[in-house]
Amino acid sequence: MERASFFKDRLLPIGTVVLFLIVLWYVFVVVLNAPFERDTAARAGTTISFSELLPRTMAQERPVLPAPHQVLAELWDTTFNKAITSKRSLVYHAWVTLSATLMGFGMGAVLGILLAIAIVHNRAMDRSLMPWVIASQTIPILAIAPMIIVVLNAVGISGLMPKALISTYLSFFPVVVGMVKGLRSAEQIQLDLMHTYNASASQTFWKLRWPCSMPYLFTSLKVAIAISLVGAIVGELPTGAVAGLGARLLAGSYYGQTVQIWAALFMAAAVAALLVIIVGFAHSLVLKRMGARA
Repeated sequence: MERASFFKDRLLPIGTVVLFLIVLWYVFVVVLNAPFERDTAARAGTTISFSELLPRTMAQERPVLPAPHQVLAELWDTTFNKAITSKRSLVYHAWVTLSATLMGFGMGAVLGILLAIAIVHNRAMDRSLMPWVIASQTIPILAIAPMIIVVLNAVGISGLMPKALISTYLSFFPVVVGMVKGLRSAEQIQLDLMHTYNASASQTFWKLRWPCSMPYLFTSLKVAIAISLVGAIVGELPTGAVAGLGARLLAGSYYGQTVQIWAALFMAAAVAALLVIIVGFAHSLVLKRMGARA
């Protein structure tokens, strides 16, 4: 019964959507890559039929839109057929980006939690700091990332830290917003009950506000860790980095290697999905520890 429910409620709808997207992808592969083949045939003074056009659009060296099988072949080659220490390995590039992601995520999570605590417990900081936190995210990261890199390089800070700071800049915001909401989610009757117990501010925080904020915290962390990865990739673009998924995207853009670009994008998506799954697993462990039902 459970298997039938899993197939009907999850596997079937997800599989249908994925299949539809793959079919749509192949259609656009033919549409977008066909003009190049027609121009090539016209310059050669020949005509090309649809039966000849179709397979050629699926096997171009530098297609406008690579076919799914081309992306999968590139992923397999650069993931399993290359040593993980090779600069042609996507595992190597993913680890370089992941190290900056995790460092920036850690700093952003701690900063976001501390700011949320200060905002909740201090009315002045609520009215003065919270608008600045929101306004900080209106600046495009592509505009601020080069400035961060240049300023830090000028003071002798390079390598992992600049990319981690860009990830921190992006990741602290959802944590602040989520934790402010979570720390304020305790009902007034619960706060009054703590008051009747003559509980101190710290006791109210650790025994009521903090447990109430856990669902909000982990939801925010899922957003934060995914956006941290984006920040690490963006941080690699203005530095001319030779390692990392951002560097892989940049190299593919320089040399017109669209298959390489799409493979790096899929690897980035897979890393982000894995990180979100890990945070979700940690969330389930915390809830189980707090006594939640399975």
